[in-house]
Amino acid sequence: MLIAFIAAYLLVSIGIGLYAARRVHSTADYAVAGRSLPLYIVVATTFATWFGSELVLGVSAQFVQEGLGGVVEDPFGAGMCLVLVGLFFAYKLYKKNLITIGDYYRLRYGRTIEVLCSIIIIFSYLGWVAAQVAALGVVFNLLTQGAISITAGMILGTVIVLIYTLYGGMWSVAITDLVQMAVICSGLLAIAWFTAGLAGGADRVIDYAVSEGKLQFLPTDADGKTWLFFIAAGITMMLGSIPQQDVFQRVMSSKNAQVAQLGPVIGGSLYILFAFVPMFVVTAAVLVMPETVAALMEDDPQKILPTLVMEHMPLPLQIAFFGALLSAIMSTASATMLAPSTAFVENILRNIRPGLSDAQTLKAMRLAVLVFTLCVLVYAITMQDSSIYEMVSGAYQVPLVGAFVPLVCGLYWKRATTQGAIAAVVLGLGVWLLFMAMPGWGEAFPQQLAGLLAAFGGMVAGSLLPQWIDNRQDAVVHYETDPALAPTTPVAQAA
Repeated sequence: MLIAFIAAYLLVSIGIGLYAARRVHSTADYAVAGRSLPLYIVVATTFATWFGSELVLGVSAQFVQEGLGGVVEDPFGAGMCLVLVGLFFAYKLYKKNLITIGDYYRLRYGRTIEVLCSIIIIFSYLGWVAAQVAALGVVFNLLTQGAISITAGMILGTVIVLIYTLYGGMWSVAITDLVQMAVICSGLLAIAWFTAGLAGGADRVIDYAVSEGKLQFLPTDADGKTWLFFIAAGITMMLGSIPQQDVFQRVMSSKNAQVAQLGPVIGGSLYILFAFVPMFVVTAAVLVMPETVAALMEDDPQKILPTLVMEHMPLPLQIAFFGALLSAIMSTASATMLAPSTAFVENILRNIRPGLSDAQTLKAMRLAVLVFTLCVLVYAITMQDSSIYEMVSGAYQVPLVGAFVPLVCGLYWKRATTQGAIAAVVLGLGVWLLFMAMPGWGEAFPQQLAGLLAAFGGMVAGSLLPQWIDNRQDAVVHYETDPALAPTTPVAQAA
Protein backbone atom coordinates (compact mmCIF):
# COMPACT_ATOMS: atom_id res chain seq x y z
CA MET A 1 0.00 0.00 0.00
CA LEU A 2 2.83 2.42 0.86
CA ILE A 3 4.59 1.74 -2.43
CA ALA A 4 1.31 2.19 -4.33
CA PHE A 5 0.69 5.62 -2.80
CA ILE A 6 4.28 6.74 -3.45
CA ALA A 7 4.08 5.50 -7.05
CA ALA A 8 0.86 7.47 -7.53
CA TYR A 9 2.51 10.58 -6.09
CA LEU A 10 5.47 10.23 -8.44
CA LEU A 11 3.15 9.88 -11.43
CA VAL A 12 1.27 13.01 -10.35
CA SER A 13 4.56 14.91 -10.08
CA ILE A 14 5.53 13.86 -13.59
CA GLY A 15 2.09 14.88 -14.86
CA ILE A 16 2.32 18.33 -13.26
CA GLY A 17 5.77 18.84 -14.71
CA LEU A 18 4.72 17.82 -18.20
CA TYR A 19 1.62 20.01 -17.97
CA ALA A 20 3.80 23.00 -17.07
CA ALA A 21 6.06 22.17 -20.02
CA ARG A 22 3.33 23.39 -22.38
CA ARG A 23 4.41 26.94 -21.51
CA VAL A 24 7.88 26.45 -23.00
CA HIS A 25 8.21 28.09 -26.42
CA SER A 26 11.66 29.69 -26.27
CA THR A 27 15.04 29.60 -24.58
CA ALA A 28 13.89 32.23 -22.09
CA ASP A 29 10.85 30.12 -21.17
CA TYR A 30 13.02 27.05 -20.64
CA ALA A 31 15.84 28.76 -18.74
CA VAL A 32 14.08 31.48 -16.69
CA ALA A 33 10.33 30.75 -17.07
CA GLY A 34 9.87 33.82 -19.28
CA ARG A 35 10.80 36.08 -16.32
CA SER A 36 7.22 35.96 -15.11
CA LEU A 37 7.06 34.08 -11.77
CA PRO A 38 5.13 35.76 -8.92
CA LEU A 39 6.47 36.05 -5.38
CA TYR A 40 4.80 32.97 -3.91
CA ILE A 41 6.24 30.70 -6.63
CA VAL A 42 9.72 32.26 -6.33
CA VAL A 43 9.62 31.67 -2.55
CA ALA A 44 8.40 28.10 -3.07
CA THR A 45 10.97 27.18 -5.72
CA THR A 46 13.79 28.80 -3.74
CA PHE A 47 12.81 26.96 -0.56
CA ALA A 48 12.16 23.63 -2.29
CA THR A 49 15.40 23.75 -4.27
CA TRP A 50 17.46 24.28 -1.11
CA PHE A 51 15.44 21.78 0.93
CA GLY A 52 17.00 18.58 -0.40
CA SER A 53 18.23 15.22 0.77
CA GLU A 54 21.13 16.80 2.64
CA LEU A 55 18.70 18.55 5.01
CA VAL A 56 16.32 15.66 5.68
CA LEU A 57 18.93 12.90 5.79
CA GLY A 58 22.37 14.54 5.87
CA VAL A 59 21.84 17.44 8.28
CA SER A 60 19.76 15.36 10.67
CA ALA A 61 22.51 12.70 10.78
CA GLN A 62 25.19 15.35 11.27
CA PHE A 63 23.15 17.05 14.00
CA VAL A 64 22.65 13.89 16.04
CA GLN A 65 26.41 13.34 15.92
CA GLU A 66 27.80 16.85 16.44
CA GLY A 67 24.92 19.16 17.40
CA LEU A 68 24.20 22.62 15.97
CA GLY A 69 27.88 23.48 15.72
CA GLY A 70 28.35 20.62 13.27
CA VAL A 71 25.72 21.90 10.83
CA VAL A 72 26.94 25.48 10.45
CA GLU A 73 27.45 24.95 6.71
CA ASP A 74 23.92 23.73 6.14
CA PRO A 75 21.30 24.90 7.03
CA PHE A 76 22.73 28.10 8.52
CA GLY A 77 25.29 28.94 5.84
CA ALA A 78 23.05 27.76 3.03
CA GLY A 79 20.03 29.71 4.26
CA MET A 80 22.04 32.88 4.80
CA CYS A 81 23.29 32.56 1.23
CA LEU A 82 19.75 33.11 -0.05
CA VAL A 83 19.22 36.04 2.31
CA LEU A 84 22.48 37.67 1.10
CA VAL A 85 21.49 37.09 -2.53
CA GLY A 86 18.20 38.89 -1.98
CA LEU A 87 19.76 41.79 -0.05
CA PHE A 88 22.91 42.47 -2.07
CA PHE A 89 22.86 40.71 -5.45
CA ALA A 90 19.34 40.16 -6.80
CA TYR A 91 18.46 43.74 -7.76
CA LYS A 92 21.76 44.47 -9.50
CA LEU A 93 21.72 41.21 -11.47
CA TYR A 94 18.01 41.31 -12.34
CA LYS A 95 18.35 44.72 -13.96
CA LYS A 96 20.92 43.34 -16.41
CA ASN A 97 18.37 41.07 -18.15
CA LEU A 98 20.64 38.04 -18.41
CA ILE A 99 19.92 34.32 -18.83
CA THR A 100 22.79 32.82 -16.81
CA ILE A 101 25.26 33.92 -14.18
CA GLY A 102 27.94 33.28 -16.80
CA ASP A 103 26.42 36.08 -18.90
CA TYR A 104 27.33 38.49 -16.12
CA TYR A 105 30.96 37.39 -16.12
CA ARG A 106 31.08 37.92 -19.89
CA LEU A 107 29.51 41.36 -19.68
CA ARG A 108 31.81 42.46 -16.86
CA TYR A 109 35.11 40.78 -17.74
CA GLY A 110 34.90 39.18 -21.20
CA ARG A 111 34.71 35.66 -22.55
CA THR A 112 37.77 34.22 -20.80
CA ILE A 113 36.29 34.76 -17.33
CA GLU A 114 32.85 33.74 -18.62
CA VAL A 115 34.16 30.33 -19.68
CA LEU A 116 36.43 29.83 -16.64
CA CYS A 117 33.75 30.67 -14.08
CA SER A 118 31.09 28.71 -15.98
CA ILE A 119 33.29 25.60 -15.91
CA ILE A 120 33.86 26.09 -12.17
CA ILE A 121 30.12 26.47 -11.54
CA ILE A 122 29.17 23.47 -13.70
CA PHE A 123 31.79 21.27 -12.03
CA SER A 124 30.52 22.21 -8.56
CA TYR A 125 27.09 20.77 -9.34
CA LEU A 126 28.42 17.22 -9.64
CA GLY A 127 28.57 16.74 -5.87
CA TRP A 128 25.23 18.41 -5.14
CA VAL A 129 23.22 16.57 -7.79
CA ALA A 130 24.99 13.30 -7.02
CA ALA A 131 23.89 13.66 -3.39
CA GLN A 132 20.24 13.87 -4.50
CA VAL A 133 20.63 10.88 -6.81
CA ALA A 134 22.27 8.87 -4.00
CA ALA A 135 19.41 9.79 -1.68
CA LEU A 136 16.86 8.62 -4.25
CA GLY A 137 18.62 5.28 -4.32
CA VAL A 138 18.49 4.98 -0.52
CA VAL A 139 14.79 5.90 -0.40
CA PHE A 140 13.69 3.38 -3.03
CA ASN A 141 15.84 0.72 -1.37
CA LEU A 142 14.16 1.36 1.99
CA LEU A 143 10.66 1.59 0.52
CA THR A 144 10.96 -1.80 -1.13
CA GLN A 145 12.80 -3.34 1.84
CA GLY A 146 15.78 -4.14 -0.35
CA ALA A 147 13.87 -5.43 -3.39
CA ILE A 148 15.25 -2.48 -5.36
CA SER A 149 18.99 -2.07 -4.87
CA ILE A 150 20.43 1.35 -4.10
CA THR A 151 21.96 1.53 -7.58
CA ALA A 152 18.69 0.57 -9.27
CA GLY A 153 16.90 3.11 -7.08
CA MET A 154 19.32 5.80 -8.25
CA ILE A 155 18.55 4.97 -11.87
CA LEU A 156 14.77 4.87 -11.32
CA GLY A 157 14.68 8.15 -9.40
CA THR A 158 16.90 9.90 -11.93
CA VAL A 159 14.66 8.86 -14.81
CA ILE A 160 11.56 10.20 -13.02
CA VAL A 161 13.10 13.63 -12.38
CA LEU A 162 14.68 13.75 -15.81
CA ILE A 163 11.37 13.31 -17.63
CA TYR A 164 9.74 16.56 -16.55
CA THR A 165 12.96 18.56 -16.25
CA LEU A 166 14.00 17.62 -19.78
CA TYR A 167 10.79 18.85 -21.35
CA GLY A 168 9.64 21.69 -19.14
CA GLY A 169 12.80 23.38 -17.92
CA MET A 170 12.31 26.14 -15.38
CA TRP A 171 8.53 26.20 -15.84
CA SER A 172 8.20 22.55 -14.83
CA VAL A 173 10.73 22.96 -12.01
CA ALA A 174 8.89 25.99 -10.59
CA ILE A 175 5.38 24.50 -10.68
CA THR A 176 6.43 21.11 -9.28
CA ASP A 177 8.44 22.92 -6.59
CA LEU A 178 5.27 24.73 -5.50
CA VAL A 179 3.46 21.43 -4.99
CA GLN A 180 6.49 19.78 -3.42
CA MET A 181 6.97 22.61 -0.92
CA ALA A 182 3.43 22.03 0.36
CA VAL A 183 4.10 18.29 0.66
CA ILE A 184 7.45 18.86 2.42
CA CYS A 185 6.04 21.25 5.02
CA SER A 186 2.83 19.37 5.80
CA GLY A 187 4.49 15.94 5.81
CA LEU A 188 7.42 16.79 8.08
CA LEU A 189 5.29 18.80 10.51
CA ALA A 190 2.94 15.82 10.88
CA ILE A 191 5.93 13.54 11.48
CA ALA A 192 7.36 15.91 14.10
CA TRP A 193 4.03 16.11 15.96
CA PHE A 194 3.62 12.32 16.07
CA THR A 195 7.26 11.69 17.00
CA ALA A 196 7.04 14.15 19.89
CA GLY A 197 4.18 12.07 21.26
CA LEU A 198 6.21 8.86 20.97
CA ALA A 199 9.13 10.49 22.81
CA GLY A 200 7.00 11.76 25.71
CA GLY A 201 6.41 15.31 24.53
CA ALA A 202 8.31 18.10 22.80
CA ASP A 203 9.61 19.38 26.13
CA ARG A 204 11.36 16.09 26.83
CA VAL A 205 12.98 16.10 23.39
CA ILE A 206 14.24 19.67 23.81
CA ASP A 207 15.47 19.02 27.36
CA TYR A 208 17.40 16.01 26.11
CA ALA A 209 18.98 18.04 23.30
CA VAL A 210 20.04 20.72 25.79
CA SER A 211 21.44 18.24 28.31
CA GLU A 212 23.49 16.54 25.57
CA GLY A 213 24.86 19.88 24.33
CA LYS A 214 23.22 19.49 20.92
CA LEU A 215 21.95 23.09 20.87
CA GLN A 216 25.41 24.61 21.42
CA PHE A 217 26.10 26.51 18.20
CA LEU A 218 29.27 28.55 18.77
CA PRO A 219 32.55 26.90 19.82
CA THR A 220 33.17 27.17 23.55
CA ASP A 221 36.60 27.41 25.18
CA ALA A 222 38.05 27.20 21.68
CA ASP A 223 41.37 28.46 20.37
CA GLY A 224 41.90 30.55 17.25
CA LYS A 225 42.33 27.52 15.02
CA THR A 226 38.94 26.10 16.02
CA TRP A 227 37.28 29.43 15.29
CA LEU A 228 39.00 29.63 11.91
CA PHE A 229 37.64 26.24 10.85
CA PHE A 230 34.19 27.13 12.20
CA ILE A 231 34.12 30.37 10.17
CA ALA A 232 35.44 28.57 7.09
CA ALA A 233 32.67 25.98 7.36
CA GLY A 234 30.05 28.72 7.67
CA ILE A 235 31.16 30.68 4.61
CA THR A 236 31.57 27.62 2.39
CA MET A 237 27.90 27.47 1.45
CA MET A 238 27.03 31.01 2.58
CA LEU A 239 29.31 32.57 -0.03
CA GLY A 240 30.11 29.61 -2.26
CA SER A 241 26.44 29.15 -3.18
CA ILE A 242 26.00 32.76 -4.32
CA PRO A 243 27.67 32.43 -7.75
CA GLN A 244 25.44 29.48 -8.68
CA GLN A 245 23.14 29.13 -11.66
CA ASP A 246 20.19 27.65 -9.73
CA VAL A 247 20.11 30.69 -7.42
CA PHE A 248 20.51 33.05 -10.37
CA GLN A 249 17.68 31.32 -12.29
CA ARG A 250 15.25 31.99 -9.48
CA VAL A 251 16.26 35.64 -9.38
CA MET A 252 15.94 36.04 -13.14
CA SER A 253 12.65 34.08 -13.30
CA SER A 254 10.94 36.67 -11.08
CA LYS A 255 8.38 38.95 -12.69
CA ASN A 256 10.05 42.11 -11.36
CA ALA A 257 13.02 43.32 -9.33
CA GLN A 258 11.08 43.49 -6.06
CA VAL A 259 10.06 39.83 -6.34
CA ALA A 260 13.66 38.97 -7.24
CA GLN A 261 14.81 40.57 -3.97
CA LEU A 262 12.08 39.35 -1.62
CA GLY A 263 11.83 35.77 -2.91
CA PRO A 264 15.32 34.61 -1.83
CA VAL A 265 15.14 36.47 1.51
CA ILE A 266 11.83 34.85 2.46
CA GLY A 267 12.82 31.47 1.04
CA GLY A 268 16.16 31.47 2.88
CA SER A 269 14.58 32.51 6.18
CA LEU A 270 11.94 29.77 5.91
CA TYR A 271 14.66 27.27 5.07
CA ILE A 272 16.63 28.00 8.23
CA LEU A 273 13.51 27.88 10.42
CA PHE A 274 12.15 24.69 8.91
CA ALA A 275 15.53 22.96 9.12
CA PHE A 276 14.90 22.52 12.85
CA VAL A 277 12.04 20.09 12.10
CA PRO A 278 14.17 17.12 10.91
CA MET A 279 16.71 17.92 13.65
CA PHE A 280 13.90 17.74 16.20
CA VAL A 281 12.64 14.45 14.77
CA VAL A 282 16.06 12.78 14.79
CA THR A 283 16.59 13.85 18.40
CA ALA A 284 13.25 12.33 19.34
CA ALA A 285 14.30 9.15 17.53
CA VAL A 286 17.16 8.74 20.01
CA LEU A 287 14.59 8.62 22.83
CA VAL A 288 12.12 6.40 20.97
CA MET A 289 14.55 3.72 19.73
CA PRO A 290 17.90 4.20 21.53
CA GLU A 291 19.35 0.77 20.68
CA THR A 292 18.48 1.05 16.99
CA VAL A 293 19.92 4.56 16.81
CA ALA A 294 23.15 3.38 18.45
CA ALA A 295 23.50 0.65 15.82
CA LEU A 296 22.72 3.02 12.94
CA MET A 297 25.21 5.57 14.26
CA GLU A 298 27.89 2.96 13.64
CA ASP A 299 26.48 1.84 10.30
CA ASP A 300 24.79 4.80 8.54
CA PRO A 301 23.25 7.68 10.57
CA GLN A 302 21.40 8.85 7.44
CA LYS A 303 18.99 5.92 7.89
CA ILE A 304 17.80 6.98 11.37
CA LEU A 305 14.79 8.99 10.20
CA PRO A 306 13.58 6.50 7.57
CA THR A 307 13.96 3.64 10.07
CA LEU A 308 11.98 5.55 12.70
CA VAL A 309 9.15 6.10 10.24
CA MET A 310 9.09 2.55 8.91
CA GLU A 311 9.17 0.89 12.35
CA HIS A 312 7.15 3.22 14.59
CA MET A 313 4.60 5.11 12.49
CA PRO A 314 1.26 4.25 10.90
CA LEU A 315 0.79 4.04 7.14
CA PRO A 316 -0.57 7.61 6.64
CA LEU A 317 2.53 9.09 8.26
CA GLN A 318 4.81 6.75 6.33
CA ILE A 319 3.20 8.08 3.16
CA ALA A 320 3.58 11.65 4.44
CA PHE A 321 7.26 11.16 5.27
CA PHE A 322 8.34 9.48 2.07
CA GLY A 323 6.21 11.90 0.05
CA ALA A 324 7.96 14.80 1.78
CA LEU A 325 11.39 13.19 1.42
CA LEU A 326 10.92 12.44 -2.28
CA SER A 327 9.56 15.96 -2.79
CA ALA A 328 12.64 17.43 -1.15
CA ILE A 329 14.98 15.32 -3.23
CA MET A 330 13.20 15.76 -6.56
CA SER A 331 12.80 19.51 -6.20
CA THR A 332 16.53 19.90 -5.60
CA ALA A 333 17.54 17.35 -8.23
CA SER A 334 15.43 18.92 -10.97
CA ALA A 335 16.81 22.39 -10.32
CA THR A 336 20.39 21.22 -10.15
CA MET A 337 20.08 19.20 -13.35
CA LEU A 338 18.73 22.22 -15.23
CA ALA A 339 21.11 24.88 -13.91
CA PRO A 340 24.51 23.55 -15.08
CA SER A 341 23.04 22.40 -18.39
CA THR A 342 21.74 25.90 -19.08
CA ALA A 343 25.10 27.41 -18.14
CA PHE A 344 26.96 25.00 -20.43
CA VAL A 345 24.87 25.86 -23.50
CA GLU A 346 24.73 29.61 -22.92
CA ASN A 347 28.29 30.22 -21.80
CA ILE A 348 30.41 27.47 -23.35
CA LEU A 349 28.61 26.02 -26.36
CA ARG A 350 27.53 29.43 -27.68
CA ASN A 351 31.14 30.56 -27.60
CA ILE A 352 32.06 27.52 -29.70
CA ARG A 353 29.04 27.87 -32.02
CA PRO A 354 27.90 31.51 -31.77
CA GLY A 355 25.38 31.29 -34.60
CA LEU A 356 22.83 29.06 -32.85
CA SER A 357 19.23 30.12 -33.30
CA ASP A 358 16.82 30.21 -30.36
CA ALA A 359 15.26 26.90 -31.45
CA GLN A 360 18.68 25.27 -31.75
CA THR A 361 19.69 26.63 -28.34
CA LEU A 362 16.54 25.17 -26.78
CA LYS A 363 17.30 21.74 -28.28
CA ALA A 364 20.89 21.99 -27.08
CA MET A 365 19.74 22.79 -23.53
CA ARG A 366 17.53 19.70 -23.45
CA LEU A 367 20.33 17.53 -24.79
CA ALA A 368 22.72 19.04 -22.21
CA VAL A 369 20.26 18.16 -19.42
CA LEU A 370 20.24 14.55 -20.61
CA VAL A 371 24.03 14.28 -20.92
CA PHE A 372 24.74 16.01 -17.60
CA THR A 373 22.21 13.80 -15.82
CA LEU A 374 23.87 10.66 -17.16
CA CYS A 375 27.27 11.93 -15.99
CA VAL A 376 25.89 12.69 -12.53
CA LEU A 377 24.29 9.25 -12.31
CA VAL A 378 27.62 7.57 -13.04
CA TYR A 379 29.36 9.82 -10.51
CA ALA A 380 26.72 9.13 -7.85
CA ILE A 381 26.99 5.36 -8.32
CA THR A 382 30.77 5.61 -8.03
CA MET A 383 30.58 7.76 -4.86
CA GLN A 384 27.61 6.06 -3.17
CA ASP A 385 29.61 5.24 -0.05
CA SER A 386 30.20 8.95 0.63
CA SER A 387 28.15 11.00 3.11
CA ILE A 388 25.39 13.08 1.52
CA TYR A 389 26.28 16.03 3.79
CA GLU A 390 29.96 15.86 2.80
CA MET A 391 29.15 15.58 -0.91
CA VAL A 392 27.05 18.75 -0.79
CA SER A 393 29.30 20.85 1.44
CA GLY A 394 32.42 19.87 -0.49
CA ALA A 395 30.86 20.88 -3.80
CA TYR A 396 30.69 24.56 -2.81
CA GLN A 397 34.36 25.05 -2.06
CA VAL A 398 35.06 25.25 -5.81
CA PRO A 399 32.84 28.27 -6.63
CA LEU A 400 33.79 29.88 -3.31
CA VAL A 401 37.49 30.08 -4.24
CA GLY A 402 37.02 30.43 -8.00
CA ALA A 403 33.85 32.37 -8.85
CA PHE A 404 32.70 34.37 -5.81
CA VAL A 405 35.39 37.08 -5.79
CA PRO A 406 34.97 38.10 -9.47
CA LEU A 407 31.21 38.34 -8.92
CA VAL A 408 31.19 40.44 -5.76
CA CYS A 409 34.07 42.69 -6.85
CA GLY A 410 32.54 43.15 -10.29
CA LEU A 411 29.31 44.38 -8.73
CA TYR A 412 30.75 46.49 -5.91
CA TRP A 413 34.24 47.60 -6.97
CA LYS A 414 34.51 49.77 -10.05
CA ARG A 415 38.29 49.29 -10.26
CA ALA A 416 37.96 45.51 -10.82
CA THR A 417 39.41 44.52 -14.20
CA THR A 418 39.66 41.47 -16.40
CA GLN A 419 43.27 41.00 -15.36
CA GLY A 420 42.24 41.11 -11.71
CA ALA A 421 39.48 38.56 -12.30
CA ILE A 422 41.88 36.16 -14.03
CA ALA A 423 44.36 36.53 -11.16
CA ALA A 424 41.56 35.91 -8.65
CA VAL A 425 40.45 32.69 -10.36
CA VAL A 426 43.99 31.37 -10.86
CA LEU A 427 45.25 32.20 -7.37
CA GLY A 428 42.05 31.17 -5.62
CA LEU A 429 41.94 27.74 -7.25
CA GLY A 430 45.72 27.34 -7.15
CA VAL A 431 46.09 27.99 -3.42
CA TRP A 432 43.04 25.83 -2.65
CA LEU A 433 44.47 22.92 -4.66
CA LEU A 434 47.87 23.41 -3.03
CA PHE A 435 46.34 23.15 0.44
CA MET A 436 44.46 20.03 -0.63
CA ALA A 437 47.71 18.49 -1.91
CA MET A 438 49.51 19.31 1.34
CA PRO A 439 47.48 17.65 4.14
CA GLY A 440 49.51 19.31 6.85
CA TRP A 441 48.64 22.76 5.52
CA GLY A 442 44.95 21.91 5.32
CA GLU A 443 44.98 20.71 8.91
CA ALA A 444 46.63 23.93 10.12
CA PHE A 445 44.49 26.38 8.11
CA PRO A 446 41.14 25.87 6.27
CA GLN A 447 41.81 25.24 2.59
CA GLN A 448 38.68 27.06 1.38
CA LEU A 449 39.49 30.13 3.47
CA ALA A 450 43.06 30.15 2.14
CA GLY A 451 41.74 29.99 -1.42
CA LEU A 452 39.21 32.78 -0.79
CA LEU A 453 41.85 35.10 0.68
CA ALA A 454 44.18 34.35 -2.23
CA ALA A 455 41.38 35.16 -4.68
CA PHE A 456 40.77 38.53 -3.04
CA GLY A 457 44.50 39.24 -3.10
CA GLY A 458 44.68 38.31 -6.76
CA MET A 459 41.75 40.55 -7.64
CA VAL A 460 43.20 43.59 -5.84
CA ALA A 461 46.75 43.14 -7.13
CA GLY A 462 45.68 42.23 -10.65
CA SER A 463 43.36 45.23 -10.91
CA LEU A 464 45.71 47.85 -9.45
CA LEU A 465 48.99 46.79 -11.07
CA PRO A 466 49.80 47.80 -14.68
CA GLN A 467 47.37 46.09 -17.04
CA TRP A 468 49.05 43.55 -19.35
CA ILE A 469 45.67 41.98 -20.16
CA ASP A 470 43.02 44.10 -21.89
CA ASN A 471 40.01 44.97 -19.79
CA ARG A 472 37.02 43.44 -21.60
CA GLN A 473 34.18 45.09 -19.70
CA ASP A 474 31.14 45.54 -21.97
CA ALA A 475 33.26 44.45 -24.94
CA VAL A 476 31.48 41.18 -25.82
CA VAL A 477 27.80 40.33 -25.43
CA HIS A 478 25.67 37.56 -26.89
CA TYR A 479 22.24 38.07 -25.45
CA GLU A 480 19.44 35.66 -26.26
CA THR A 481 15.99 35.99 -24.76
CA ASP A 482 12.59 37.43 -25.62
CA PRO A 483 13.16 40.49 -27.84
CA ALA A 484 10.90 42.56 -25.63
CA LEU A 485 13.29 42.02 -22.72
CA ALA A 486 16.54 42.57 -24.61
CA PRO A 487 18.88 45.34 -23.43
CA THR A 488 18.79 48.61 -25.31
CA THR A 489 22.36 49.79 -24.66
CA PRO A 490 24.50 50.63 -27.70
CA VAL A 491 26.93 47.84 -26.83
CA ALA A 492 24.17 45.22 -26.75
CA GLN A 493 22.63 46.53 -29.99
CA ALA A 494 25.99 46.42 -31.73
CA ALA A 495 26.58 42.85 -30.55
